[in-house]
Amino acid sequence: MKVDDVKKLQHRKYREELHHFLVEGEHLILELQKAAATQPHLAQSQLFITEQYQDWVAENISLNLRTTVVGHKAMSQMSDTKSPQGIIAAVPFAPVQASNLQPVKNERAVYLYEIQDPGNLGTILRTLAWFGGFRCLLSANSVDPYNPKVVRSSMGAIFHVALEQYVALEVVAERYTRIACLDMQGKALSDRGFKEFDCYVFGNEARGVPREQLEAMQAQPFTINGSGAIESLNLASAVNMCVYELVR
Repeated sequence: MKVDDVKKLQHRKYREELHHFLVEGEHLILELQKAAATQPHLAQSQLFITEQYQDWVAENISLNLRTTVVGHKAMSQMSDTKSPQGIIAAVPFAPVQASNLQPVKNERAVYLYEIQDPGNLGTILRTLAWFGGFRCLLSANSVDPYNPKVVRSSMGAIFHVALEQYVALEVVAERYTRIACLDMQGKALSDRGFKEFDCYVFGNEARGVPREQLEAMQAQPFTINGSGAIESLNLASAVNMCVYELVR
């Protein structure tokens, strides 16, 4: 991949056309290397570094990645940050295969409907990766999971969670027979029945999920009990509490 192509990966349109996304910084590059041990397509990533990073790469990267040395100006044009570290990788998307869409034994799905905040999505991915055994489904009109802000806030979790984009609510209802959601009028999260579902649906930060569609899916409502001092929880906090309840 040429430097000019890498610069375009700041934009979702080109990420989807070129089937690559960017990861930046030492921590994410090391996470990329770790994940490549079980995901061979990641070994096809390409590194772009400033001259100062040549020794670091030689000491820390055992993967035989194609590496291109670039100047500081080119690095700043590739980077999404104000102060680039000097190391970026162009990473290929995971290949889409029919087998990847089949339910995995004991795997649960977290479905996010029109989530907008990249920090929320990155935090959710970190939680799902930490506990394991979760798939993340995103509806259309959701933030791009390969947005640089999502990738950074995921702290490498982007490599460890099965991700699907553009999944319609109707498809969720077809794939999963036991679906749960959050609702102020639902049963308490501590109810034993909360762990009996295959897919957990969470809505947009401001609008939630259309109630009529939840009813059509026969989604069972649960609630996170609070003091009532404020109206709602941050979406990532709500998902994190639910996931912890599922695995404890």
